Amino acid sequence: MSKFSLQGKNAIITGAGSGIGRAIALVFAEAKANVQVLDLNKEAANEVVLEIEAAGGTAQSHACDVSNQTEVKKVIDAIAENHTIDILVNNAGIAHVGNLEGTTEADLDRIYAVNVKGVYNGMLACVPYMKKSGGVILNMASVASAVGIADRFAYSMSKGAVLTMTLSVAKDYVKEGIRCNCISPGRVHTPFVDGFIAKNYPGEEKEMFEKLSATQPIGRMGQPEEIANLALFLCSDEAGFITGTDYPIDGGFIKLNT
Repeated sequence: MSKFSLQGKNAIITGAGSGIGRAIALVFAEAKANVQVLDLNKEAANEVVLEIEAAGGTAQSHACDVSNQTEVKKVIDAIAENHTIDILVNNAGIAHVGNLEGTTEADLDRIYAVNVKGVYNGMLACVPYMKKSGGVILNMASVASAVGIADRFAYSMSKGAVLTMTLSVAKDYVKEGIRCNCISPGRVHTPFVDGFIAKNYPGEEKEMFEKLSATQPIGRMGQPEEIANLALFLCSDEAGFITGTDYPIDGGFIKLNT
């Protein structure tokens, strides 16, 4: 068996219909995991499954609103009827632009429901199964978990919570054989970024893309596959000695900008 193989493991990935989640699903499938593709958009989840199957992998798709605890538990319980719960990647998340005064109560509640409660719901549904034979949880945090980012009040709040939830779960369940870590990406080039630029800076897409890329000291945005490769390592047996740790993958953003 090659290094970083996930053969024989079942991996649940939320928000896997696009962007970083899709990249993680494809990389995990290439590493021989059976991948459970969860996304609010069932059609997008189905497309990822077709990509995986076309490449010779195995995967199943599930429509899932991570902010709905009942729905999350129903999906996880259904998966557990036929598969072990070996890996959970809490990737689903949404963004918000605005400082404190530019964040309404509705904005805060919306971000909390997906980015904080969604991670909680995923872990709450999976941990009872993982306690039986161990498992790995990987949460998607952000550079905003560690440093202040202008006009990202609600988003930063949510990603700070992801970091501390990760540490808490890692400590509480280490003796149960459950590892829990998180990844903190900087700016990553995804369809979401392209859509954000097109919506907010029409006619200035090229200039704004270059400006955002330049905020990373390395001089470019990350690629989803780069995040996925780190996720693969942290969820593999080769990372068996790693838990309770946050991994920035940010082109030097945190250390070289502060």
